[in-house]
Amino acid sequence: MKFSLRFLLPIVAFVAFTSDAFAQSSKYKCMIQMTSYEGEAAYVVVSLISPKGGYEKTLSVLGTDKQWYNTLKDWYKFQAKSKEKLSAVTGASVGGGDRAMRTIEIEDSKMNKGYKLRFESAVEEQKYHVTDVEIPLTTAAITEKATGKGYIRLVKLNKVQ
Repeated sequence: MKFSLRFLLPIVAFVAFTSDAFAQSSKYKCMIQMTSYEGEAAYVVVSLISPKGGYEKTLSVLGTDKQWYNTLKDWYKFQAKSKEKLSAVTGASVGGGDRAMRTIEIEDSKMNKGYKLRFESAVEEQKYHVTDVEIPLTTAAITEKATGKGYIRLVKLNKVQ
C-alpha cells in the first residue's frame, strides 16, 4: 500500500501543531516576600527567560494598572513586541513588607535546560530592579529560597501536587 505525500503532509503538520498543546507542565505555588520599603506598592513581573537570556513568556504580573507597566522597562519592551494576553496572569501589586502568593505554570521540558525565572520589580518614582531575583530552572534550585536584590526580600516556590 502506497501513501501519497499529499495525505502525509497534513498529518505531520497536525502533529507538529498540536504537540505544544499536549506539553506536560507543572504548577508551582510562588510566595514573594517584599522588603519593608517606603512608597507605593511594587509591580512585579515573573518571566521565563531562555538559555540565551531573552524573554520567552510572562508567567505572572503583580499589578493590574497597565499605565505602570512601562516602569518595568526591559519586560515592557518584550511585552510591546509579543503582545501576550496577560489577563489570566495578572493580580494585585504588593506593598512594602507584604507577601503575595501566586500559582505559576512551567513546562516540564524547560527544566534543566538553561532556562531561568526572572522576578523584576519597580515602584513608582523609585528604582527599577531588572533582576531582583533570578532562579535557575533546575530540579535542585526551583524549590530553594531565593534572596532578592531590590524590593523583593525572598521568593519560595513549592510544586503543587
